[in-house]
Amino acid sequence: MACRITELVLECRDPDRLAEFWGPVLGYEVIGPEPDGLALGPPGAKLGEGPPTLVLARSDNPRRGKLPLHLDVSPEGCDQEAELARLLALGARPADVGQDGTESWVVLQDPEGNEFCLLRTRIGTD
Repeated sequence: MACRITELVLECRDPDRLAEFWGPVLGYEVIGPEPDGLALGPPGAKLGEGPPTLVLARSDNPRRGKLPLHLDVSPEGCDQEAELARLLALGARPADVGQDGTESWVVLQDPEGNEFCLLRTRIGTD
């Protein structure tokens, strides 16, 4: 027996605003309300089936500073440069966490300042 990651929970001040950002970033949609937020997942998703859902949990005091866990995303069907332009247009912002410029990833922040990385490796290519 083993456990599977079924949900990733992100505390935030405005779940609706972050759903507007993370939904298009991941190709997810709101799949249900949570007691204090929203759950996002692939269209038609059910808990425990497919990739983990992203729960945006409302918090008046979300933790700030570098977290021990962050999200990495990979471009699907395009290169890193094109995906970076798309993420910036959706509201992502560049973030400086001490990188030296030789990294193969780009560090970004979502509209509430949560850091994530855009990797260079494409997925879902021909």
